[in-house]
Amino acid sequence: MDSNLITEQLFSTGSVLTGIILYVLYAVTMWKVFAKAGYPGILALIPIVNWVFLVKIAGMSGWLALLYLIPVVNFVFAIVVAIKEGANFGKGGVFSFFLLWLFPFIGHLIIGFGSAEYRKV
Repeated sequence: MDSNLITEQLFSTGSVLTGIILYVLYAVTMWKVFAKAGYPGILALIPIVNWVFLVKIAGMSGWLALLYLIPVVNFVFAIVVAIKEGANFGKGGVFSFFLLWLFPFIGHLIIGFGSAEYRKV
């Protein structure tokens, strides 16, 4: 058997496993964030629905989640949602921009498992 083929198969298997592990970890952190905000954690696992409730956690109407479907607007809207979500958890704008928008895995991990409490501003 060709060694390049084996290497490619191992690399693709490793990439898939890494992706699954990261998704599960992110799902757990989002579950905790949703639970802290008073929503059922299971909603964090449902695609599109999790956008709606993340927008609600940010203190806006769930209907505004439709803005995620519009190119360019979604980019700006995601920043607004991250900053408002951070404010509702008592975090500042710099934390929200960098750790909830740019690196959401880390930011939601800190909010979900940290001492931050949800308070709708």
